Amino acid sequence: MSVSFDGRVVIVTGAGNGIGRAHALSLAAHGARVVVNDLGGELDGSGSGGAAQAVVDEIGSAGGTAVASTDSVATASGGAALVQKAIDSFGQLDAVIHNAGILRDRTLAKMTDDDVTKVVDVHLLGAFNVLRPAWPHLVERGYGRIVLTSSSSGLFGTFGQANYGAAKTGLIGLMNVLALEGARRGILVNALAPTAATRMTDGLLGDLAERFDPRHVAAVATFLASERCTLNKHILTAGGGRVGRIFLGVTPGWYGGREPTTPDAIADAIGDITGLDDFIVPESGMDEVGLIQKVLTGGDA
Repeated sequence: MSVSFDGRVVIVTGAGNGIGRAHALSLAAHGARVVVNDLGGELDGSGSGGAAQAVVDEIGSAGGTAVASTDSVATASGGAALVQKAIDSFGQLDAVIHNAGILRDRTLAKMTDDDVTKVVDVHLLGAFNVLRPAWPHLVERGYGRIVLTSSSSGLFGTFGQANYGAAKTGLIGLMNVLALEGARRGILVNALAPTAATRMTDGLLGDLAERFDPRHVAAVATFLASERCTLNKHILTAGGGRVGRIFLGVTPGWYGGREPTTPDAIADAIGDITGLDDFIVPESGMDEVGLIQKVLTGGDA
């Protein structure tokens, strides 16, 4: 079965440029009716323009179907208006790709309150602002795909991006919980950590920049948003044609006995605690608690 979005409606936030634009074009090429959401702003979130409509026109010229939304995902009212745009335009909603993002790069010592709130509002709270009103529509249909755009800047760290990294990693926590809440209702939730040559990465990819076409990333997002995707609670990393998985694991660790341990005992056992042998990838927080319980009762970790 080929990936097809015939009869499906997908919202893509931050779809006026770069990776989001590539997502929207790919989805439309596979038959989706797309709600192209973008403020048309600058990288720091300022400015305005017709970026969303330009992508809609591009989709239309290629024979696809799309509508533009310039609602701000940084507000609850904007998120609600975006979802309503999908319902009013197409009568349904099947998938959401939350890609909207801005940058306010500074070291922590130089970061202002505005630098923190503006970035968190778009990346992390923006996901809440869109998904809260979208969720009932997905539940009603008994089907949904959600793709959250994370980043290696948070998962592994990038100098000068504490605000961006924290917001992007916060989306992983959101994914983990929504994946559990949505599974029984046919809603699958995954994350994508992309690398592509866009305005956000200008000057960072060096001589290989031309190899990092956003279309490489869009193919992965299109799969994750499709009916063919049966993954849930996965983080995929994509860039330049390479696709991999990022995961959070826990090691069996070290058990110090029934009596409260000491800092010196922790220091002495730190090699056993941090060693990566025999790690597992818990399906939920309670799975990790179960690992502890097995150790306490003498079972196999």
